[in-house]
Amino acid sequence: MEYRRLGSSGLQVSALGLGTNAFGKRADAATSTAVIHSALDAGVTFIDTANIYAGTESERIIGEALKGRRHEAVLTTKAGLPRGAGPYDRGSSRRHLMAELEGSLKRLNTDYVDLYQIHTFDPETPLEETLRTLDDMVRSGKVRYIGASNYYAWELMKAVGISDRLGLNRYASMQTSYSLADRTPERELIPMCLDQGLGIIPYFPLAGGILTGKYASAEDAPEGSRADTDPGFRRFLGERTIELSRQVSGLAAELDCTPSALSLAWLMAQPAVSTVIVGATRPEQIQSNLTSVELKLDAAALQRLDEISLPFKQGEPFALYRLS
Repeated sequence: MEYRRLGSSGLQVSALGLGTNAFGKRADAATSTAVIHSALDAGVTFIDTANIYAGTESERIIGEALKGRRHEAVLTTKAGLPRGAGPYDRGSSRRHLMAELEGSLKRLNTDYVDLYQIHTFDPETPLEETLRTLDDMVRSGKVRYIGASNYYAWELMKAVGISDRLGLNRYASMQTSYSLADRTPERELIPMCLDQGLGIIPYFPLAGGILTGKYASAEDAPEGSRADTDPGFRRFLGERTIELSRQVSGLAAELDCTPSALSLAWLMAQPAVSTVIVGATRPEQIQSNLTSVELKLDAAALQRLDEISLPFKQGEPFALYRLS
């Protein structure tokens, strides 16, 4: 396994991370535990969850699975997106964040998280309040590092500026949708992170499975796929994304690798990317994804991937979660 610094911080993270959104939903507790143990055995240390995944079930499963192995993991969770319909069930106010951190720690069966991320920007809470709360969490020892997710570049830069001005712990990372099918972060977000020393953590690195080559068309969704279980996902299966998938699959065949490994290896070669989180619902998927770490793309392959995915640098992000 390859390990990298999370931005300019001192935290080392595995180049391949584990996304756990499916734990407690598409993967039951026993299977999820097997996935976690397979990942740890392979050197995958970065485990990403959130307080809303499977209605907190993901955190609970991870807490059970890490008993006796907590020291092997770089454990990260998030808060900020709605947990309920009440006025105190969302956002990044001091009240909400402190309550959510305590709940996450209890479910995760740990007294600290390595990285605590704000799941999205909160327009109703002053950034100073959020950042002072996060700084207090770090000083208390319950949080080691802090990160952001789903921020616009100007919001992230404002947060970093406030932290520097007030002498607070600053964000070490930014989690965002980023893949061959979504290169919009390259317009402003990645240049800003490179300038300020923040690590990028891509989510949806395979565009929800589109870049695996499993979809021949929007109508022909394999049984059990995201488009099969979530009909709303079909909106992403336009001719542009299907054609991108075909081209990625064609290049992967030339390079004797899978489309998934090729897409992940491309991300790992991008500036500022610290770790790429990939979901798994079976242990064998971990082994398959590991091939991306060893796949080193030459300049010609990187150029071809850049060319075929260039149209996806413009337009709207593949995914963006915001408070309404």
